[in-house]
Amino acid sequence: MSDAILTARGLHKAFLSGDRRLEVLNGVDLHVAKGESVSIRGESGSGKSTLLQLLAGLDAPDAGTLAWAGSADTGTKRRATFLGIVFQSFYLIPELNARENVLMARRILGRIDAAARARADELLAKVGLTERATHLPSQLSGGERQRVAVARALMNSPQLLLADEPTGNLDERTGEAVIELLLSLCAETQTALVLVTHNAAHAQKTHRQLFLRGGSFAHG
Repeated sequence: MSDAILTARGLHKAFLSGDRRLEVLNGVDLHVAKGESVSIRGESGSGKSTLLQLLAGLDAPDAGTLAWAGSADTGTKRRATFLGIVFQSFYLIPELNARENVLMARRILGRIDAAARARADELLAKVGLTERATHLPSQLSGGERQRVAVARALMNSPQLLLADEPTGNLDERTGEAVIELLLSLCAETQTALVLVTHNAAHAQKTHRQLFLRGGSFAHG
């Protein structure tokens, strides 16, 4: 797939539990095109979060290959610009306000300038938080905190967004709004999205739906 933003071939991952070797991923293949949204579902413990860690380059597979836009470089420096990650638990810095949390993604790349601040304000407007930009995470609702996390993930204009159960800590109505926001922003910017979710209705909103079972993909 020449236009693949993400290409994973034959990913294997196992963990030791006492004297037992637990095979979590067993030859996972995944190709995601530019601007495509893909959902991954699976039973609890099926390896969804483990797979996302591998796709993000945060952990190494025991076997198999991973490429971002055709390159095997999945190091920290490239990660900062190539992909954004949205977690279930938000992971906002409590001492920083919403705008400062969004800007943290750019700070990894160096000095914050006027263009970066303008970009952060633009993203906060897109997620409907202009009036909440100077509020601390403790002053925001769960849905607002997750919208800040979405803005932070998009701060560096990534080609790929990985979302790990982004609605897991939200009520149904708020979770629906966050999913719609994720999908609309990714479509608007042609950012590829890999969404790990337990919610079948959310999964159906993506271009392609996959189900992880027995360490590999089956259609679900």
